[in-house]
Amino acid sequence: MVHFMRMCRLAVLLALALPAGAMAETYPSHPIRVVVPFAAGGPLDIVARAVTEKMAASMKQTFVIDNRGGAGGNIGNEVVAKAAPDGYTILITLSSTLTVNPSIYKHMSFNPIKDLRPVSMLVDSHQMLVVNPSVPAKTLAEFIAYAKSHEINYAHAGYGSPGHLAMEYFSQVAGFKAHAIPYRGNAPLVVALLAGDVQAGFVSSAGVAPQVRQGKLRAFITSGSKRSTVVPEVPTAAEAGYPNFKIDIQFDMLVPAATPDAIVAMLEREARAAVNDPDLQKKFEALDFEPIGSTGAEAKKRLIADTALWSKVVKQAGMHID
Repeated sequence: MVHFMRMCRLAVLLALALPAGAMAETYPSHPIRVVVPFAAGGPLDIVARAVTEKMAASMKQTFVIDNRGGAGGNIGNEVVAKAAPDGYTILITLSSTLTVNPSIYKHMSFNPIKDLRPVSMLVDSHQMLVVNPSVPAKTLAEFIAYAKSHEINYAHAGYGSPGHLAMEYFSQVAGFKAHAIPYRGNAPLVVALLAGDVQAGFVSSAGVAPQVRQGKLRAFITSGSKRSTVVPEVPTAAEAGYPNFKIDIQFDMLVPAATPDAIVAMLEREARAAVNDPDLQKKFEALDFEPIGSTGAEAKKRLIADTALWSKVVKQAGMHID
């Protein structure tokens, strides 16, 4: 009887495995939906379209971008977390939406680590600390001293956005307080900075490089481990005396957690090949994105480590949304 029950269980497992194996052999047989949880035209959207265009050519299948903005990326992320795990719905999102949002949002209907499976880290993106020239500080040390003795307003592109996280983290490291003012994206944020409506902000370096070179904004540091390729004269935080401050936000590709291994392996291979394409690398570097093209295992390790880091920062800053 025991032997018979074992044989039955084995038969069931084999039956369940067959559809996934057969599906992987014919994959992809129809268009693939790519969910981007932010508006079209932004940095994430640009990278998603560039990478999937290369993948489409190689895999001989159409990739359709589906911009699903809202709730700090949660809406689009949830769409993929709850999608059929067949490889036909993939996610390209900011790593911060997966590592920070669980600490900020008290009620999330999915678990980013358990319900999504990383395919690859595509690129790294960095932020640059800039101020309006009306701020009487010419160096980072002078800015910090000014911020400790004056009320500083800073702009960010939404609750939990990279710029928001960067300033909250840096203010903790440097020992000052700043008042956050949210804007609907990077474009209105930069306009506010230029007009002097706000004094400071961490902004995508490529997005403010022209204004920094023209003297319309003053830059102090970049948040990454390397200097910006578009404004190389601006030091990193480590070079400026703050080695404990470093923020690299990745643009990650993920799929529903139960997606078959063979399909995940194919997507990983194709995504890495796309990121390593010389033409695409030049495009990314011109936008101040650092190409990565990691394995899925490397992406998962980074997500777990960053989740632990940001939970501490969020708790100390008192950031939360009910």
